[in-house]
Amino acid sequence: MPENASLDGTLGQIELEFVEREATPQLLMKLRIQLHLAGLSLSNTVSTLERFGVERARSTVHNWVHKAELQPDSGRSSDHVAVDESVIRLNNEQYWLYAAVDPETNNLPHTKLEPTRTNVMSFFAELRKKHDVDDAVFLVDGAPTLKDACTRHGLRFRYEKHENRNSVERVFREIKRRTSSFSNCFSNADADTADDWLRSFSFAWNQLI
Repeated sequence: MPENASLDGTLGQIELEFVEREATPQLLMKLRIQLHLAGLSLSNTVSTLERFGVERARSTVHNWVHKAELQPDSGRSSDHVAVDESVIRLNNEQYWLYAAVDPETNNLPHTKLEPTRTNVMSFFAELRKKHDVDDAVFLVDGAPTLKDACTRHGLRFRYEKHENRNSVERVFREIKRRTSSFSNCFSNADADTADDWLRSFSFAWNQLI
């Protein structure tokens, strides 16, 4: 996450409507959710907040993150959108992770985890439905699937190496770093849970940049 970022704004955006009879103070619940999404492992998150005298299992914090149902705001408008695809593994199975970044703000408007590369069309369809990007220029790398998807959706695109755009590549690197080791959040998780975590991560990233 961005250095020296304040947590205050994000904590206020986290809703805990799922809470019924939870003994943990809501402020500490929000703080645990934010610390994990900001980069701490579940183990380190639990250890850090034990200083407040409240002990909870890693699985409890994991469940809080998913029950909060955090996701990026919809309705954004961008002149340019950088898109990226990465191969990740989940429970020894291969998945394709698609991500969109606004290069002007470094916001993450949309992410999607797909079981096959051909599902990239679904990623673009959801991105167009959630955000005003039909008139945007899409910045793609050498992946033919991204170019083909733009063409089939009637979207303008331009080939651009992300390594030449440090701010955009920094966002993609952070996503890949957080998904390179699933022991922290995806151990034995199904694809829907992983996809949900990615949306929660995007929410936290957008609040802190």
